[in-house]
Amino acid sequence: MSNIKYIFNTKTLTYEKVHHRFRDKALKVFSYVLTSLFFSFIVLVIGFSVIDSPKEKQLKREIAKMQLEYDLLNNRMAQANDVLANIEQRDNNIYRAVLNAEPIPQSMRQAGFGGADRYKELQDYTNADLMTKTAKSMDQLIREIYVQSRSYDEVEKLAKNKAQMLACIPAIQPIDNKHLQSIISGFGYRIHPIYKTQEFHTGIDFAAKEGTPIYATGDGVVEKADNTEQGYGNHVVINHGFGYETLYGHMSRFAVTPGEHVKRGQVIGYVGCTGLCTGDHVHYEVIKNGVKINPVDYFSNDLSPADYENIVKASSQPGQSLD
Repeated sequence: MSNIKYIFNTKTLTYEKVHHRFRDKALKVFSYVLTSLFFSFIVLVIGFSVIDSPKEKQLKREIAKMQLEYDLLNNRMAQANDVLANIEQRDNNIYRAVLNAEPIPQSMRQAGFGGADRYKELQDYTNADLMTKTAKSMDQLIREIYVQSRSYDEVEKLAKNKAQMLACIPAIQPIDNKHLQSIISGFGYRIHPIYKTQEFHTGIDFAAKEGTPIYATGDGVVEKADNTEQGYGNHVVINHGFGYETLYGHMSRFAVTPGEHVKRGQVIGYVGCTGLCTGDHVHYEVIKNGVKINPVDYFSNDLSPADYENIVKASSQPGQSLD
């Protein structure tokens, strides 16, 4: 088909041949190209805004998976916090209470880390809030676990000291019940057997035959084994530590020497009547932080409730002591 075109001239009433100039052709081509580019741009903008590319779909799936993983991690940390809260409760109200230790306040357990700058590097991420929340929860959990770990270190140390303390604190009679004849005098005001005046008796007198073994009532170190104290005769003083000492007076002879380590129940001497006394017995004292206290409160290990009640009654009877 011919590409020659004609145009009707109304003035001359004839058809005239159309002559196309190169400039007109160029402008026409340029307008077609520009229009095509414009509509292509519109289509691309709409396409990218509404329709995801394969790469975008993959990234969105990865983001969704990451959010799910963060949610699961937060749930696990919440469960770990619940377990830790139970451990902290037992630590404060059971372990530390039994060991006479002060509970750790929650303000110390939940003390935070640094300031907001600690998480500044996370603020540029798309899921900054989720990531910051998770990081804070993890740091808080680590902090509380660390505090609890230090607390258990302290509890372990206290428990070891407690076991040692329980072994050292006086807890038995110095005379075995099968050798005991009677308890002549207890702690309190009594009539002195020699001076016949009312004086404060600072211990308990256990009457037994001469030569009856006398036992250490707790672990400790022998401080004295001599007769230098007026009135006590041959006597032994044991330092048990933790502020406790015990004294055993009027022995016939010693079974230990100063500086010797002794165990509860070990024979340290034998009943006699040396010093100011009027009959074979052992005068037994308990001293706590330099103050002489009633020994009747320190017979917990080797007596039944009935035996203990009998000792309390016998030691509280007024009368005359043997020393």
